[in-house]
Amino acid sequence: MCTYEKFPTVPVPYSMLAGYGAIAGELARALAGKQRALLVVDGYPGTRFDEIVAGLMEELFFARVLDAHEANRSDEEIEAMLARNITDDRVFGVLSCHNLIEFFDEKKIAVLRRRAQEAEGITLLYGVGASLIAKGDVLVYADLARWEIQLRYRSGEIGNYCAHNEGEETLRKVKRGYFIDWRVSDRHKRAVMPEVDYLLETNKRDKPVMMRGEDFRAALALVAQRPFRVAPYFDPGVWGGQWMKKVCGLDPAKKNYAWSFDGVPEENSLLLQSGSTVMEVPAQDLVLFAPRALLGDRVHARFGLDFPIRFDFLDTVDGQNLSLQVHPLTEYIQQTFGMHYTQDESYYILDVKPGADTAVYLGVKNGVDPQEMLGALERAQETGEFDAERYVNRIPAHKHDHFLIPAGTVHCSGRDTMVLEISATPYIFTFKLWDWNRVGLDGKPRPIHLEHGRKNIQFDRDTDFVLRELVGQVQEVARGDGWVEERTGLHEREFLETRRHWFTKPVLHNTNGGVNMLNLVEGSEAVVESPTGAFEPFRVHYAETFIVPAAVGAYVIRPAVPGERCATMKAYVRG
Repeated sequence: MCTYEKFPTVPVPYSMLAGYGAIAGELARALAGKQRALLVVDGYPGTRFDEIVAGLMEELFFARVLDAHEANRSDEEIEAMLARNITDDRVFGVLSCHNLIEFFDEKKIAVLRRRAQEAEGITLLYGVGASLIAKGDVLVYADLARWEIQLRYRSGEIGNYCAHNEGEETLRKVKRGYFIDWRVSDRHKRAVMPEVDYLLETNKRDKPVMMRGEDFRAALALVAQRPFRVAPYFDPGVWGGQWMKKVCGLDPAKKNYAWSFDGVPEENSLLLQSGSTVMEVPAQDLVLFAPRALLGDRVHARFGLDFPIRFDFLDTVDGQNLSLQVHPLTEYIQQTFGMHYTQDESYYILDVKPGADTAVYLGVKNGVDPQEMLGALERAQETGEFDAERYVNRIPAHKHDHFLIPAGTVHCSGRDTMVLEISATPYIFTFKLWDWNRVGLDGKPRPIHLEHGRKNIQFDRDTDFVLRELVGQVQEVARGDGWVEERTGLHEREFLETRRHWFTKPVLHNTNGGVNMLNLVEGSEAVVESPTGAFEPFRVHYAETFIVPAAVGAYVIRPAVPGERCATMKAYVRG
């Protein structure tokens, strides 16, 4: 029986309104008694503002309806402003430091502001950045989940903000979202959220949910005081496998599932529940509005509004090898892409296919000539042939092995493995070196980035180095009645520390002032409790990832089934 919870909710003691009828009624009451009133609906790029306007107009009469996008600068001006950030590359851009106001024309703002203030009755001003034109008498912010945005990119429903590129390939739209739209919009959201009267969620078509702004802010503060899960999502891939279908209860009719994000606030959603009503908001909102309680002062001081830890799944059971790849060195990602820390990784082998010859490709072989290997990779793009095992170590992989992958190390997971990737949060900076002569699910060649790769491969990460520093680094650090704690990494070049606890009895943990992320890697179910009763007992099942905010401090994890042997993998930022 599948116990994995795909839609974990977080109960909050604040009321929510569902449906446009109830929502419009609440807004009407908030505007009541005003002869001239301005309702402003701001929101995230990709929001279905046409749906919101139509839904509200069924219950509310507007004397004037104004679109904030009329005040945007011309397409040509915006493209010129963003050219350095967009780049010509299909995958990689340069991180934007723009503010949303830069997308607007001051003269157009003045005209639209005057129109918004002069009409009798209720005026509706809507669109991304609408609150930059006027705050209004009532301010609503329409939030949107990151995964939903990407699904709308794929379907062709939307393009990027101020781009009119609905028909462009998804890779390029996601790139522009990652490097520009989402950075700009998060800055704006953080600036405006303290003034928001209502938070509106419209991820599901014609099924809006709304919460008072003060209640939403209070809900986030509450979540940051107790363990919680974010809502995972799953996606197929050319190399995808079959393990997650069974363990995570996914659609068996799908060809495969390659990967899952389960523990990435920048990408995952937070499901807030009040009674039978659920509101889906970006988990990044918690980072934006409760960073010190969530991250802890030490981590917040170092990473700001970035959640630095990423847990995700890579499923190749009855699938194929991942692409042979390398990630950028810190100085390279800073100087080339504007990112202040890099995509350090590790592979924790959650499971393997029984009887299969499972392995991880990691580091180059002793004595490899860099120019010979790079030349072979270049020729492979034309010939479709590359002898990976001539140049790269293929190391046997077993359940519960942990392979450390500091940036600059050539690597990939082999087929028939189920990997829990425990890594730094940046996730888009993969330089593919060889993709086993495959095309993507869209039938197009998958991007290969040899030029980036050759500048980052560390050829001194050879067999001797790998076996000495990246494989089998398990050390027992403590034990007690019914439990053992082990250090499994990461490498000294990586900022994360990982600890595995085997236990048949309760184990005391402590955040020690920094956020913890954990996964139940062995055992059917465990219970997370507060020694002081500060939060309600929290249950997790096999393979589920959960977050313990820094503010929690001490917490206990015990098997839900007395005496069952369980294990957790925990990651945190080193002090």
